[in-house]
Amino acid sequence: MDAIDNLKRSILEEYDRLDKKDSFKFACHPGVSCYNDCCADVNIFLTPYDIIRMKNHLGISSKEFLAKYTLTPIDKSQRYPVVIMKMADNETKSCQFVSEKGCTIYSDRPWPCRMYPLGLASPSEGSVDEEFYFLMKEDICKGFAESNEWTVEEWLEDQEINIYNEMGDLFKQITLHPTFESGKDLSPEKIEMFHLVCYNIDKFRQFIFDSSFLQKFEVDSETLERIRKDDVELFKFGVEWIKFCIFGERTMKINREATRGTKS
Repeated sequence: MDAIDNLKRSILEEYDRLDKKDSFKFACHPGVSCYNDCCADVNIFLTPYDIIRMKNHLGISSKEFLAKYTLTPIDKSQRYPVVIMKMADNETKSCQFVSEKGCTIYSDRPWPCRMYPLGLASPSEGSVDEEFYFLMKEDICKGFAESNEWTVEEWLEDQEINIYNEMGDLFKQITLHPTFESGKDLSPEKIEMFHLVCYNIDKFRQFIFDSSFLQKFEVDSETLERIRKDDVELFKFGVEWIKFCIFGERTMKINREATRGTKS
């Protein structure tokens, strides 16, 4: 049994399993005594879509966002690079985006912040298990004493989770790729490319438009127009590029004329 299965077993032992029709009581607002207390000293893993939403909300580049607000922990057991939120350098290690009035990027807060107090357990690749939700009741949180009642489905809709899940499923196409399931590690160059596409989206755009990329690969004009302006469309394109350059799939069309010219 691998680490993911062990984690799922521990979740099942500690938390009740919920489906979308199950209900719970919860509310978070300035009137709750613990308001903002949970937004400190936590590990929040960021997806590519989280970073796109957050850096655009702040009006800064992905490079600047990564440098100021994130950490990339080095873990030899992790086969691809991950990015987590960097907490403030203060006594409570509070989130850098939290003020006395609450989250300063609330409309573009990351997936884990939207989901809370719900958790989601997803099956590993090839598993026959289905994903399930669970309620994370923590002693620090007084929101469970509030009278607001939700079904899981209502909470997901209220927190606008669907688009995050759609983009998360796209991310899983590469993070749960069979290459990783077979135990193969990426070379340093491929790790760097993975990080570029998934997290430093503005630099990835430069890689496409300011290098010889478009001479080597055929990309239709409509796609070029979309990825030139839209970070989400660029990430979708980047997933196909990762499948090609890292996993060896035939997802990109090579410009044969340019290749022959290079060889000559």
